[in-house]
Amino acid sequence: LDLLQDLHRLPEEQWRHAGIGRRQDHHTNELIRRDATSWLTGDTEAQQRYLATTEALRVELNRRLLLGLFDYECHYARYDSGAFYRKHLDAFRGRSNRVLTTVSYLNPDWNSSNGGEIVLYDQDDSELARLQPSLGAMVIFLSEEFPHEVLAANRSRFSITGWFRRNNSTADWVDPAR
Repeated sequence: LDLLQDLHRLPEEQWRHAGIGRRQDHHTNELIRRDATSWLTGDTEAQQRYLATTEALRVELNRRLLLGLFDYECHYARYDSGAFYRKHLDAFRGRSNRVLTTVSYLNPDWNSSNGGEIVLYDQDDSELARLQPSLGAMVIFLSEEFPHEVLAANRSRFSITGWFRRNNSTADWVDPAR
């Protein structure tokens, strides 16, 4: 609950209408996506604990699964009533640095009538799973392999969405740019 309290303390100017694309291709499109985001910076104790937990998870995933995960980036996501995110992949065209997507839910007392489920699909567009955004649950999936969407909710829905990334730096290009 400390992360939910942290999220609610954010001033409105720290929330941005979520967009699609990256860098010069970044733009908003309310036909595709209607949520708002605020990147975790580690400025609060709650965020520091969450980021320490994801770092421990990154180390363990690398140790056990040899994934070569380099870092983790994440943001709070706020879906006001009626907001959604149409089916998409969490990887940018021409880039394969996002390996695992994580979604941590911050919604107490959520039930099926509230909507807001995440729906995961296979490569043939068949539904694999439909999961409620219940407090404390975390969904993890391969970013480039599983199309997914967030269905509209009937009340505000909160989560932390993040990506474990690989370092795809080359001699003339640094990724991630720091």
